[in-house]
Amino acid sequence: MSKRALSLRYRLQVASRVVAAAVGGYALTSATIVLVALLLPLPRAQAVLASSMLGFVWYTLAVIAVFSVRTAVRAWLAIALPTAAIALVCAWLLPAAGSGP
Repeated sequence: MSKRALSLRYRLQVASRVVAAAVGGYALTSATIVLVALLLPLPRAQAVLASSMLGFVWYTLAVIAVFSVRTAVRAWLAIALPTAAIALVCAWLLPAAGSGP
């Protein structure tokens, strides 16, 4: 019984990490793309294009981070905390970005 319970626990931890990598990685990548597009000193279309291309790198790093930490809780924290911080910075920058030409 304990071997089966341990197996189920392990599977749930792996499933949690997969969800953190897929959903959380997408959220972190999206927030990072918006932030980089806002900060790049390029015309808006070029900044969005450049930051979108960098999004592949951010997503890959997010997936690596999720599976390199010791526990699933740390994996979620490694995704959730930077995502929240970047989203707050984006929210702070967006009104200022909308006032331009």
